[in-house]
Amino acid sequence: MTQPLPDPVIFTEFPLNVGIKLFAPGDIRPTPQQRAAYLRFTKRGDPLADGVVAMFRRLPTGEGRRMFEAAVEHGIDSVPDAPQELVDFFAQVDAVPYWLDHHKLDIAARATGRTGFWGMNLALPALALMGGYLASRADKTLVGTGDLDYMAPRRLTETAGWWVDVTTLGALGRFERGFKGILRVRLMHALVRAGMKRRDDWDYDEWDEPVNQSLTAGTLILFSMANVLGCQTLGLHFSAREKDAIYHFWRYVGYLMGVDAELLPATEEDTWRLFWLQADYEFRPDADSQRLAQALIRAIGPVYSFDETTRAGRATVWALTRYITAYSRILLGDSNADFLGLPKSRAFQAAVLATAAGNTLLELPRRAIPGATRIQEALGHRVRKTMNNHSMAQLQGDRTFQRHDRLVRSA
Repeated sequence: MTQPLPDPVIFTEFPLNVGIKLFAPGDIRPTPQQRAAYLRFTKRGDPLADGVVAMFRRLPTGEGRRMFEAAVEHGIDSVPDAPQELVDFFAQVDAVPYWLDHHKLDIAARATGRTGFWGMNLALPALALMGGYLASRADKTLVGTGDLDYMAPRRLTETAGWWVDVTTLGALGRFERGFKGILRVRLMHALVRAGMKRRDDWDYDEWDEPVNQSLTAGTLILFSMANVLGCQTLGLHFSAREKDAIYHFWRYVGYLMGVDAELLPATEEDTWRLFWLQADYEFRPDADSQRLAQALIRAIGPVYSFDETTRAGRATVWALTRYITAYSRILLGDSNADFLGLPKSRAFQAAVLATAAGNTLLELPRRAIPGATRIQEALGHRVRKTMNNHSMAQLQGDRTFQRHDRLVRSA
């Protein structure tokens, strides 16, 4: 009988070595054959979205984007004589998979909205994104597409805006903002892939296909499992029904993002198994991981629009940065945090633990009082939306990601 592979190094270090025992659904290690099968996806892009980029290149400047946007907003039938690449792309995203459960989508959106301030300000940036930087192959495209310090606040804000749009109740309806945002991000990934592939310095042996299937599937982990676990460590509670719905929700998002059905996780157990493969293959931090982590830290002030020319503004940014990075350090562990250059403060780590204790107590009446959960869902979503709308306006965020269209002509 084939023996499972040894665990990745990151799973042998605190706190993930404990987290695996507490939260993982049993033995999630693959066989060598399963790992080899997974590695095929590191060499694959997204043929349907790549076809749309090829269409952009073939048509006069701006014409491909105009057709794409028309089809996103009004459906493929609104585009007369649509090119075959566009027809094929929208045939896939407009097809509703047999397994889709709209009731679960609603449950997941409500549960995610309930994370409110904590999901928006800690779980998403300080665990999902910061932890994601440990996957150095994914970092190559982030480093290669723009100035880190200039773009980091805007990129963080746009990512948060996309997450809020997608996880708003009802947002995955065909012509709702969330659904349309997924299609635009999928196209953006294809544009970036085309731009990276034209570079003479892209190392396929070390970095694989740019924005490949493995990396795209990995983003689902950041928005599903990392968000759930990140909020649980802050004292928030999710029922088994809610967690099942959240993983179903991100399965559909992955479908719309073009993740291959063979790779697409359908359940929490699937996601944990994919996480093992990601940790084993993708989590190899390097200098780019450090650069992105530091850029994210420096983005905190601009994202929250604090006036750092004043003493009070600088003090607020300093304290908030220490609090957020203390949370990162607790969940990523000292080894990873030290490598990424995250500040170390026992006082702020204690503040995070106190936050978790307080939330744990507050969850008791929320779960016991009829109607309290719905109130928390509404308030949490309003907090997320208000904060993101403010930062999107301040940083001129763009939900269409059209700035990446420049990569077409040079690809």
